[in-house]
Amino acid sequence: MAGQNWVIRTKRADFNALAEQFQIDPVIARILVNRDLDASAFESFLHPRLNDLHDPFLMEDMNQVVRILFHGIEEGHRVRIVSDYDVDGVMSNYILYKGLKRIGVWADYVIPHRVRDGYGLNTQIVEKAAEDGIHTILTCDNGIAAYEAIELAKKAGMTVVVTDHHQVPFEMINGEKSYVLPPADAILNPKKESCRYPFDDLCGAGVAYKLVEALYQKKGIQQEEVYEFLEFVAIATICDVVSLQDENRTMVIKGLERLNCTENSGLRALIRANELSDSNIDAYCVGFKLGPCINASGRLESAMASMELLLTEDTEEAQERADQIKAMNEERKELTVKGVEAAKAYLAEASRMKVFVIYLPDCHESLAGIIAGRIREEYHHPTLVVVDSEQDGVVKGSGRSIEDYHLFDALSECGDLLLRFGGHAMAAGFSLRKEDLERLTARLNENCVLAEEAFIPKVRIDVPMPLSYISEELVHQLEALAPFGKGNEKPVFAQKDLNVRSAKILGKDHNVVKVVLESADGSVGEGIYFNAQEFCDNIIQWFGQEEYDKLLHGWLNNVMLNVVYYPVINEFNGVRTIQLQIKRYAMATVREVL
Repeated sequence: MAGQNWVIRTKRADFNALAEQFQIDPVIARILVNRDLDASAFESFLHPRLNDLHDPFLMEDMNQVVRILFHGIEEGHRVRIVSDYDVDGVMSNYILYKGLKRIGVWADYVIPHRVRDGYGLNTQIVEKAAEDGIHTILTCDNGIAAYEAIELAKKAGMTVVVTDHHQVPFEMINGEKSYVLPPADAILNPKKESCRYPFDDLCGAGVAYKLVEALYQKKGIQQEEVYEFLEFVAIATICDVVSLQDENRTMVIKGLERLNCTENSGLRALIRANELSDSNIDAYCVGFKLGPCINASGRLESAMASMELLLTEDTEEAQERADQIKAMNEERKELTVKGVEAAKAYLAEASRMKVFVIYLPDCHESLAGIIAGRIREEYHHPTLVVVDSEQDGVVKGSGRSIEDYHLFDALSECGDLLLRFGGHAMAAGFSLRKEDLERLTARLNENCVLAEEAFIPKVRIDVPMPLSYISEELVHQLEALAPFGKGNEKPVFAQKDLNVRSAKILGKDHNVVKVVLESADGSVGEGIYFNAQEFCDNIIQWFGQEEYDKLLHGWLNNVMLNVVYYPVINEFNGVRTIQLQIKRYAMATVREVL
C-alpha cells in the first residue's frame, strides 16, 4: 500500500438544505456537489428522464446532415458507413446502419481491420468506395482526423459526412491552437469549438444516436423506435469510458433497463455465453464481460464478427457466433497477461522515465492499449506501448494517461515525428518510423513538466464518515447514484483510528480477508478486503507477528488502521448485514492520511 495520497474533497454547500429540498441524505447531497453538480442538475441526476435529453438539432451541422441523407433517398444515393473497430465503433455502426435502413437509405458498412487498415477512414477505403459506386461516405466514431482520406474522397466527387466525438486536431501557431477540420460536407462532433451542443462528452454511438433521432423526427417516426437503440448506446458509453453525467447518465440507465430484456438475438446469445442470463446486467457486466468480448473480435480478427453477431436474427447462429467471440476474448486475456509481464521486464531494464515508452516488438498490436492501461494502473505513469507493424520500418503505439497529463496534447507537440496520431486526454494511438522512436521517447520526457507528486495516485475521499452513521437506507440511496464511472466515480468514505478486533482468511484461494472493526465510540462494523496476502504481510510489518497472531485469534490487540471504504448490503442465508468493502488502509499512526 505504498505511495498513497489520501485527499478529502472540500467542496462547500449547504448540504442539509439540499438534502431537505431533494429528500436525500446530506451525505448524498455532498457527493453530488463533489461531482461538480449544482442544485439545478440534482433532479435530472437523481431522476433521469428520456424527455430531458437534448434536442439533436442543437448539434452544429445536424440540419445539413439530415438534408444530405434525405436528398440521398430521393436520388437513390448509396451510402457507406465507416466505423472504428472497438465497442463504440461497432455500436455506432449498428445504430446508423439500422437507422438508415429504417428511413429508406441504401446503406452498407465497412469496419477497418485493425492490423491491415489501422484506425478509421483511410485512402484505401475511399478508393474502394469509389470503385463500388458509393456516393456518400458516413463515418462514425472516427473521421475528425482523416483529412487526407476525406480530401481524396472530395476530389473523387463523393459526399462525406463525419460523425465523431474525438478531439479536433490542431496545430500550434505562435503559441496558439489552430484547429484543423477535415474538408467534409458536414461534421457532427460536439467537441468542435464552434458547436454549441449543451453536452460535449458523448461517445461515438451517442453522436450516431442523435443523428438517427433527428432523422426519425423528420420522417415522423415514433420516438419509441429510436429508444430501441439505447441499449447499444449504453454499451458504448460504458466501454468508451466517457463521462457518466448529463444525458450519458440517462442513456446508460435507460439503456441498461432495455438490455436486461433485450430482443436482439446477438446480445442475448452473448449474455448467455458469459453466463449472465440470470443476472441483473449492470455497468460492471457490460464493462468487464460483454464489452471485452465485442472488443476481442476487433483486436484478434475482425470487428465485422461482432457487427454480424448484432445483425444475426437466427438464435442458433447467434449463439455459435457469440461462443466464438467469447473464445477470442479468452485468448486475448492470455496474450494480455504475457504482454504485461514483458512490459514490466522492459521497464526493469530501461532508464528512468516520467512518460513510459515501452517497446514490445513481438506483441500483437491490438493489445498495446490494454497493456498500456494495465501498466498505467499499476505504476501511475503515462504509458505508451509501441509494437512493430506489418509495414516495414513503421511502429505503432497506443497510450493511456493519468489525470495530470494530456496525452493528445503531448503527442501533438511531437507531431513532426509522427506519421499519424489521434485520441484525447487520457488515451491515444499513433504510428511513426521506427528510427524516430528513441527521439519520441526523449522528447516526451523532456517536455513532461510533471512533479513527482503527480505520479502518486490520489484517493479522493468524499466524506470522512463514522461507522455509526451508516444505515441500510443510506446504502440504498448510494446505490441509486449508479452507474459509476468517469465523472460519477463510486463514492469513497473513510474513518480513522479503527481497531481491527479480528481477522479471518476466506475464499477458495485464501485471497479474501474479513475483519471486524471497532471505532473509538464503540461502533462495530464488518469489512472485507480482496488481497489477503498483502493485508497479512502489512499487518506483520507494521505491528509485528505477535499482534498479528492476536488478530487472527480475535484477542485484544493494538492493530489500529485508517480505512477507506464503500458500504454495501451483504445477504447470506436470509440475514442482511452492512459490510464495508475496504478500498485502502494504512497505519492509524500515519498523520498524513486524514
